Amino acid sequence: MRTRATICSLKLDMYSESTVNKRGRDSAGELKICRKRRRISPETAGKCDLFDALPDDLVLFILSKLSSSATCPADFTTVLITCKRLNWLGLHSMVLSKASTKMLAVSAKNWSESAHRFLKQCVDSGNFEASYTLGMIRFYCLQNRGSGASLMAKAAINSHSPALYSLAVIQFNGSGGSKNDKDLRAGVALCARAAFLGHIDALRELGHCLQDGYGVRQNIAEGRGFLVQANARELATALTARSWLAWNPLASHRHVTGSSAAATSPAAAACPLLSDFGCNVPAPEAHPASQFMTEWFAARGGEPGPGLRLCSHVGCGRPETRKHEFRRCSVCGAVNYCSRACQALDWKMRHKAECAPMERWVEENGDGNGNGNANGEMEVNDEYEGNAMVVES
Repeated sequence: MRTRATICSLKLDMYSESTVNKRGRDSAGELKICRKRRRISPETAGKCDLFDALPDDLVLFILSKLSSSATCPADFTTVLITCKRLNWLGLHSMVLSKASTKMLAVSAKNWSESAHRFLKQCVDSGNFEASYTLGMIRFYCLQNRGSGASLMAKAAINSHSPALYSLAVIQFNGSGGSKNDKDLRAGVALCARAAFLGHIDALRELGHCLQDGYGVRQNIAEGRGFLVQANARELATALTARSWLAWNPLASHRHVTGSSAAATSPAAAACPLLSDFGCNVPAPEAHPASQFMTEWFAARGGEPGPGLRLCSHVGCGRPETRKHEFRRCSVCGAVNYCSRACQALDWKMRHKAECAPMERWVEENGDGNGNGNANGEMEVNDEYEGNAMVVES
């Protein structure tokens, strides 16, 4: 026979009990311990968290895959703030060494000491993309030339093509030093190594150096071959990214620029580097380091310093480290470039429609520089087609 007490005991057994000791003092001031019982639902009693049961090696492997495929920093930071274990394992050197370029895309407006420490931690973990990004930021934005150059060199030693090309630009311009610090042979050697690794801007820069005999013995045929190879790689990159291409088979449509092109074709805003063949390739996406520098100096009025200028190519962002470091257009004098590759890109994208000859243009300090060579600058264009520059044929 089931009694009332038996029924009550059955109801109590449905819950597991846990005791919590609670300390306090009574009215007399003496210390007393209260024992409070907490009842746990039978659905959760005896069950453990499956995530806590996962081994660390498996979690590290998953986080490494996430960091290497992240399309923005938020994809990774949202995981770090989920729990303490993910935050601890997410900062492991194995995970940070696999971080992708877009995961390291720090915005200039969000730059802080914590962002600097995070990039430095990625560098210490062996991430060469972080070495290049932090090196560019330190060299050009924070004006820590020695540390920035050493970080880029660390990435370049490990065959990081953007770092090799950036060091080549520094050697060509003598950035961070005087005009006498230019090393054209070293710049060509670094550029050739980056071109061998498939860097498109390095291929274009090397092609122009060979055509002009700049830092290397002149070889026009070989230089044109590098320019064609740069165009072919750029087209392959656009096709791999499934970018929108426009085909203009008529010769009269190949160099359409300005407002008339905008009215007739949506590809007018593209980068027609293959316009000689009738194909408009979309402008390449700027590297996060270049985007950071563009935002950094735009927030400071667009001037890196008194009398200093930025590269006129929109996707570059490099500033001058001394006056008259960059080359100016010898036709209009309104634009300047850190490299021939930036000149070629900006010429096809924008400047061809805007360039107009001027009788005499004057430097900001009042010194005339009509041929672009009076202050050690090199002319941007070597051939003329009417009143414009001829960069590639």
